[in-house]
Amino acid sequence: MNSLMTTMVAASCLVLSVFQVSAQKTQTDVNAVPAVAVRAATPAQPSSTRATTRVIIVSLKDRRLALVEDGAVKKVYRVAVGSDATPSPTGTFTIAKRVENPTYYHDGKVVPPGPDNPVGTRWMGLNKKGYGIHGTNAPRSIGKAASHGCIRMGQRDLEDLYAQVRSGDAVEIVGERNEETAAIFGGVPIAPGMATPGQTLTAQIAPETVPAEQSPAVAANAVVVPADR
Repeated sequence: MNSLMTTMVAASCLVLSVFQVSAQKTQTDVNAVPAVAVRAATPAQPSSTRATTRVIIVSLKDRRLALVEDGAVKKVYRVAVGSDATPSPTGTFTIAKRVENPTYYHDGKVVPPGPDNPVGTRWMGLNKKGYGIHGTNAPRSIGKAASHGCIRMGQRDLEDLYAQVRSGDAVEIVGERNEETAAIFGGVPIAPGMATPGQTLTAQIAPETVPAEQSPAVAANAVVVPADR
């Protein structure tokens, strides 16, 4: 009897020992696998899903505008800026409104879309009321300090820029040259009529408030300005 009990106890100890070793190995494997599995299950975010950061930088001294995407200069345009008597505003703004083929309103005067429209074929209004980037029916003013504060662009450049920007994009209008504008535009101002690769435009001042009495059909593309810019 004692011999039988001794044999049963020894067998039980052997089974228990094997079970403990097996459990210990299993526990070790369980702890090791998740870290590898998590890394394998978390792929890097595709670059195509990242939002593009756009900033429009306007140098009043250089009379040029640059479109910067993700820190790199994408394109530079010539622009007309405000005169000494009616200067363009300086500071950081955002594009608050985009309008294609705007209708121009001023002191009861209504100019429909077309070649005679003072703000051209596109309007990019800033979050500073009365200011925006737009076209002109006086293309010879591009490259000069000639507006009532607005930033004017030639039609082709205007439509090119309009297609690349969105509401909410930042607009920096710089009054004096600094390291940033020197790096983008160089240190030499652009003289009227000087040819440059691409044309730049700066944000121009022009109120974008639509009178309440205007019908929705008219208001949809209306641009109300205090003066011919």
